[in-house]
Amino acid sequence: MNQLRYEKSPYLLQHADNPVDWMPWGQAAFDRAKREDRPVFLSIGYAACHWCHVMARESFDDDEAAEAINRSFVAVKVDDDWETSDEDMAGELAQSGGTRQDAGHGGGAGGHRAFHGGVPHPGDRSEILPVP
Repeated sequence: MNQLRYEKSPYLLQHADNPVDWMPWGQAAFDRAKREDRPVFLSIGYAACHWCHVMARESFDDDEAAEAINRSFVAVKVDDDWETSDEDMAGELAQSGGTRQDAGHGGGAGGHRAFHGGVPHPGDRSEILPVP
């Protein structure tokens, strides 16, 4: 189990048994990323989202994928139905490659730059790039 088991959000609780070491959005996740010198893997979804469930089944429930995520990132899961518009902005930011310098969120990743954003794109496992 990961740290989502302590959350109240139905969506986050759906991921509490994933082998990915998820943390909820918050300062603790960003402090850990800084302390361990690892980027944040940000996943935003909601309980009724079809593709969120597909992504969970094909990636976040997969031991091999989870091990790669856990080794290289601090994994942060956000419930788009429960969080503030600042988290919505963070997702849009990840897609656009912008910065959060002026976001005004007291406990976020202010000043950090997104280096990749995307949506689920099915493919066979040979298309997955190895994580260093």
